[in-house]
Amino acid sequence: MSTTEVTRQSVPDEVSTATQETTQQRTWTVRRVALLLAPALVYLAIRELGLLVLSWMSFQTRFPMGEALTSWDADWYLGIASGGYDNVPARLVDAYNQRSAETPLAFFPGYPKLINYLGMVFGGTETARLVAAFTITIVAGVFCAYALARIGRRIPGGSYRVGLILVALFAAAPLSIVLTMPYSEALFCALAAWALVGVLERNWILAGLACAAAGLVRPTAAALVLAVGLAALVAVIKREDGWRPWIGGLLAPLGFVGYLGWVAVQTGELLGYFKLQERGWDSRFDGGVATWNFAMESLTRQLSVLEGVTILVLLAAIVLVIVGFRMKLPWPLLVFALGVMVMDIGSNGLMASKARLLLPAFVLLIPIAIGLAKRRTSTAVITLSVLAVVTSWFGAYSLTVWSWAI
Repeated sequence: MSTTEVTRQSVPDEVSTATQETTQQRTWTVRRVALLLAPALVYLAIRELGLLVLSWMSFQTRFPMGEALTSWDADWYLGIASGGYDNVPARLVDAYNQRSAETPLAFFPGYPKLINYLGMVFGGTETARLVAAFTITIVAGVFCAYALARIGRRIPGGSYRVGLILVALFAAAPLSIVLTMPYSEALFCALAAWALVGVLERNWILAGLACAAAGLVRPTAAALVLAVGLAALVAVIKREDGWRPWIGGLLAPLGFVGYLGWVAVQTGELLGYFKLQERGWDSRFDGGVATWNFAMESLTRQLSVLEGVTILVLLAAIVLVIVGFRMKLPWPLLVFALGVMVMDIGSNGLMASKARLLLPAFVLLIPIAIGLAKRRTSTAVITLSVLAVVTSWFGAYSLTVWSWAI
């Protein structure tokens, strides 16, 4: 064979190899983009399903969808964002239809302040603040999804698959409808999740800053401060990571303690915030007596859907905490989840809000995520799809049929 023939024969082979490498590189890039976007797409798809079901329920019950999405606590947050604590609309009252100058202080300032700041960028009108509120909620939910996906990879027995399923479970949790409302849950869960990512990855500055910010959003931050603070303390005692756990531990309580201190000054009472909660919403820690009485009373008469589901959710939370300890999940995660659960079950107040108040305890969903990750993909997808449909209906029912606050 001549040199010319060898050259002619080798050219197609080289072109074929180059084309194959280019195709593989393009495929890898598309795959990486898909993997990168997956947490956001899964989360947004399930939340969009919730809105579609709410739209259908709104039509069936003749209850305006816009009114449903901006009712109860959403109305309070939008009112505080509009006029601050001193100029809240007169229509907003506590659970006893009363209102004092101090009543608005029962709502933490982080979320309404963000609405106010972003609303000014959008034009400063009432409509602009409403758009800002929904924008913050949606963006925060997406940020939370990425943190949950990361937690799912970091835990023992975790993987990318576990993280993605954890995102889906969170997006489809009972009363997750509030994750698309002007409620503070989405923002708080995002900050809490990233604080826990910081703990797992020993990024103490991230953990401390996220925890401090969460402390300005919801009182549930008490559980997060406990988890992050204890983890930082253990790191200090073990002399790990140098000065960083010191900084993280000192930052963690600043937001929560700072706001409680400010309310104490405003009310002239050391426990002013808790007194406000008790006077306005009969919310106080009683060790679970009120929750037990609610469950016993509900089970001895005709149950409403919301009451029945609430009892099931509380029982499931208790079981999942036990399972989490048996699976030896990272203890800071369990401390946070247990703290959220104790604060919820152990407090008096609006029983219809119990399932919603458990949303930040997303750690409890990890055992389910790990279990589903071991199943076939079709089984996991069908299970999550059915769950999303059921919880979407339940959220829509809670806003359009249930007559009281959630």
